[in-house]
Amino acid sequence: MKSAAFWGSLLALLAAGLALTEAFENEYYFNALYLILQGTLMAVAWNVLGGFTGYVNFGSAGFFAMGAYTTVALNKAFGLPLPLLILAGGAVGGLVGLGLGYLTLRLKGVYFAIATLAMAIVIETLVNNWSYVGGAKGSYLLTPEEYLWFKSYIQMLFIVMLLLTLAAVAVSRMLSASRLGRGLAAIRDDEVAAECSGVPTLRLKLISTTVMGAMMGVAGAPFPFFVTFVDPVSAFNLFIAVNAIAMPMIGGTSHWIGPVIGALLVGSTQEVVKVTVSSELNVLIVGVMLVVFITLAPQGIVGLARKYWRARPS
Repeated sequence: MKSAAFWGSLLALLAAGLALTEAFENEYYFNALYLILQGTLMAVAWNVLGGFTGYVNFGSAGFFAMGAYTTVALNKAFGLPLPLLILAGGAVGGLVGLGLGYLTLRLKGVYFAIATLAMAIVIETLVNNWSYVGGAKGSYLLTPEEYLWFKSYIQMLFIVMLLLTLAAVAVSRMLSASRLGRGLAAIRDDEVAAECSGVPTLRLKLISTTVMGAMMGVAGAPFPFFVTFVDPVSAFNLFIAVNAIAMPMIGGTSHWIGPVIGALLVGSTQEVVKVTVSSELNVLIVGVMLVVFITLAPQGIVGLARKYWRARPS
């Protein structure tokens, strides 16, 4: 996709989102769209490390929760506006991602994945015992009474999440098309060969973990205002971590558009099933879709499309 068309598409999506806030008043639609966009942002963030470099991260829920609890702590201490809370959540997530990278990126494969999972468990234990943010009992947040020109606060949160998701997609695309992205792809294909060729593998992986952590922290920062009650069970939800992995896998991890396609497909399916059947089936749906795609299309939807395109007679 050419740059002009790409940026034009992002602006068109933003304009469509703003038009939706004027066309609909039913808050359910914006609630559902917010969750789909949150999943898309988490999927794009996961893919920056897991897809571009091949380092599988099982600690997505930990980074997401750090963004959420940064909001809880700073809102309680200073009452900061949402934009500053989002920046703070991204900064905390990025710093933790950088620190985690220094400690764990010399590990590979399953050892790295277990280390990221252990990080999430450690952070959850700390939060459970941090009384300032409510500990295991959780904490309530009151939504502000003013929400710009929007008809409801959920509409404003929807537009905020839309902006954050579009920004994350733009960063992911620029990253994959850059020299840094080519270095990350070399690490994914063969890290030893890349290092022997002069690719600064550790530096690139640290950049990748920092960007990933920042994006996930940003995704979690508005969450307390969305649910108005945050506890470790909701913030460190296994469902969030599973979605963050499954969506890129289903869409395709080798291309920046893959996580977006997977997130829109999985997220939309989950919201439809939540309304028509039961929300309890959401994890089952993700599991079944993940097994089907890993078995029949290990390269995801993008891989299937590429295979079909190459097989077409010229």
